Amino acid sequence: MERSLLFVPGDRPARFDKAAASGAHGVILDLEDAVLPEAKRPARDAITGWLAGHAGGTAGVAVRINGIGTDWHAGDIAVLGAAGVGAVMLPKAEDDVATAAFVAALPRPMPVIALIETARGLWNADRIASVPGIARLGFGSVDFQLDCGIDDEDEGLLLARSRIVVASAMAGLPAPLDGVCVALDDEHRLKEDTARARRLGFGGKMCIHPRQVGTVNRGFALSDRERDWAQRVVAAADTVGSKGAVQLDGRMIDAPVVERARNMLEADR
Repeated sequence: MERSLLFVPGDRPARFDKAAASGAHGVILDLEDAVLPEAKRPARDAITGWLAGHAGGTAGVAVRINGIGTDWHAGDIAVLGAAGVGAVMLPKAEDDVATAAFVAALPRPMPVIALIETARGLWNADRIASVPGIARLGFGSVDFQLDCGIDDEDEGLLLARSRIVVASAMAGLPAPLDGVCVALDDEHRLKEDTARARRLGFGGKMCIHPRQVGTVNRGFALSDRERDWAQRVVAAADTVGSKGAVQLDGRMIDAPVVERARNMLEADR
């Protein structure tokens, strides 16, 4: 499961190779917010040209298109037919009907990452997550703050973040992606944002600069202490088999705790 997805403006093709080599688990070639209206068409051409020149070597590449109802949406859909597009990111997903129609209109089947960025999208997050073809949810925190008039980036967004995590779990999706940290030169802030996202149940985070990738990857990886604990829990559980709970370090370890330890080790591979 991807822990870090790095945005790259679609009209900056000189940055595509650098992004692919950044260590990010996925690269998002962006046609939406990072690209001015007059640069939308050149950005499409740049993306399709780069993908054509990297046939067979573009694993983990997604394209964020412009939203449903925008002037550029239909033109962006055509880009998704290019070889090498591994997934599509749909911004401002707001209801299941429109999202399902979008999935049906794709030129070929591919995973869809739906961004929850508005109050309406959050209200319908469970329905959006249940649309066939949706592979993961992401939180567009900056746009969500604008839509709801929320200044606080921490406690003010706890409800939204938790609702997205729960909607993902209810739909059987992987843990969602947290929004970007816009403080490019504040390493401490990025570490705290990443740790908070992980505590709340997110499985990864979107990035807007290559130097954020390493911090995000480390933040979602198991620490040595966590890995040791999970391995010892699983080993203790395997020793008793199906006989029930087991004691470890003076604590009772029952089935849900064992399952959590197994999931932690699986996700850390």
